[in-house]
Amino acid sequence: MNKINLEEKFALFDEHWTPKVLAESNGQLVKIAKGQGELIWHQHDDADELFIVFKGQLTIKLEAKNIVLNAGEMFIVPKGVQHCPFAEEETHFLMIEPKSVVNTGEVEDERRLDSKDLDWI
Repeated sequence: MNKINLEEKFALFDEHWTPKVLAESNGQLVKIAKGQGELIWHQHDDADELFIVFKGQLTIKLEAKNIVLNAGEMFIVPKGVQHCPFAEEETHFLMIEPKSVVNTGEVEDERRLDSKDLDWI
């Protein structure tokens, strides 16, 4: 059991929209990622997805409205809701979601990662 320094972990990678796993707790993965530009529209039919922004600004595009998250803010995308993460400039964020969640939902994309594809840092 060691503490985790998030700034140190974010410094270990540069790629965007490729979550890295920090820890697992009760079947939930704690992941960090960097985002810039747009991921893709997708949904997670069986799981909520929690986003917490640490640096920058993350927009969670929803069909009805956009949720703009600044550093220190969080939002939970309810299961089954179509969404598309977007960041104008590089943004650092943390996600907590079940181990079974695939980052692009059911949508095939070259950035698609399920739990067996994720790097632990």
